Amino acid sequence: MHFEHAGIATEDAQELAELYSDLFGLAVAHEEEFDGMRVVFLECGDGYFELLEPFEDGTIAQYLEANGSGIHHLALATEDIEAALETAREHDVSLIDEEPRPGAWGHSVAFLHPKDTGGILLELVEH
Repeated sequence: MHFEHAGIATEDAQELAELYSDLFGLAVAHEEEFDGMRVVFLECGDGYFELLEPFEDGTIAQYLEANGSGIHHLALATEDIEAALETAREHDVSLIDEEPRPGAWGHSVAFLHPKDTGGILLELVEH
């Protein structure tokens, strides 16, 4: 596994992308509308910043309402998401997703519950 991206909830992905571009020279690698939100990936070394802007009620809109803008999750890339989920089960880590589901860029994803991962929502991503 390796670090894949940091998911950042924001009210305005375009504005934040422009700020990060100006401050850090980060370039947009990918944009899409997915699951009720606008998603913008910015290249950052060997990983990405994933900017998440909701345009309808859903998980990210609820997160913003409760917490405001900020880091929503951290993602780890794996070559075998099924095996990674089985390892999590063996270690009694609660799964938000029992099975992989479609994610941004067409990748398979699954989330691990923060109550068992040190307070961090972790996403597994299989390319």
